[in-house]
Amino acid sequence: MNISIVNDNPSITRLLEQIISIYSTHNVIWTADDGSVAVEKNSTSPPDLILMDLIMPGMNGVEATKKIMKSSPCAILLVTASVEGNAGMVFSAMASGALDAITTPNLSNTNTHSSLDNFLAKLSMIEKLVTATVRPLPGRDLSCSPDITRKPIVCIGSSTGGPGALSIILSGIPEDSEATYVIVQHVDKNFISGLAEWLDAQCKLDVSIAKSGDKPMPGKIYVAGGDKHITVNKYNKFQYTQHPVEYAYRPSIDIFFDSVVNYWHGKVIGVLLTGMGYDGAKGLLNIKNRGGVTIAQNEETCAVFGMPRAAIMANAAQLVLPVQAISAAIEDEVYTAASIKIRTSADG
Repeated sequence: MNISIVNDNPSITRLLEQIISIYSTHNVIWTADDGSVAVEKNSTSPPDLILMDLIMPGMNGVEATKKIMKSSPCAILLVTASVEGNAGMVFSAMASGALDAITTPNLSNTNTHSSLDNFLAKLSMIEKLVTATVRPLPGRDLSCSPDITRKPIVCIGSSTGGPGALSIILSGIPEDSEATYVIVQHVDKNFISGLAEWLDAQCKLDVSIAKSGDKPMPGKIYVAGGDKHITVNKYNKFQYTQHPVEYAYRPSIDIFFDSVVNYWHGKVIGVLLTGMGYDGAKGLLNIKNRGGVTIAQNEETCAVFGMPRAAIMANAAQLVLPVQAISAAIEDEVYTAASIKIRTSADG
């Protein structure tokens, strides 16, 4: 990949250049010490990936990300010295289209190898995404009507630009909703806790990280945590797994959607939001084939249209909606499911 570095600290810039030169096959094509300079350079010489600092004099990383994603979009990885201290800025930048975030590699302490390995693994993962061809795998033919022994589950997959879309959708969910909501957002494991707290402050329902062994409960919002795939198992409990290992992202949206198709005995509503690549398209098609309801975010309101486009191309999305209309569509389906269950119980 061709990589650019935006950082006002010359020492950090040199460190990142050295790591890329010594430990990878990528190339650094330009650097900038200010967001406005980065916007200008990106317009004339766009790289495959920008390593973006957050706090800089002049234009900061959040504003630079917004302008780049509007004018000449490319993959942006936020590189910050403090995860906790910059959480608000991180999610603002991710809402505008930054792909992910990671702490600045530190080669001067006892965690040198871990810090370096994490950084290089992130570059490798992003390379897979930016070079991927849209080719969702065919879904299985699982056509049938879902049973109604459990309340509805709403499965939401998102990536680049996801935090902003999630904020809009989840803030519109009423506090008396009877559905269970599970979010699989592509984000570094160090930022999961901050994402859950950030969303919780904007939602009427409680938001928490899904823990292995917990049962998904109605009226709750769960965020997939860690760097493993999340699933729902046959005991109606969350379970994390490292397998399959070949997926570019862990957690994978497809893996979670497929587990819900296999084990959730109730109405399933699948939602695929803004993001790079095609994770979630196959899983959304399987939800549709299983008799669930499937929604994809439209191109006009996406930061990156990759994942929804893949779902639409696979004929997996029954509804293609602007992000502002998705929460109402979800609640219409949740209400319909509740009405069906009430009528069925009365008939019995």
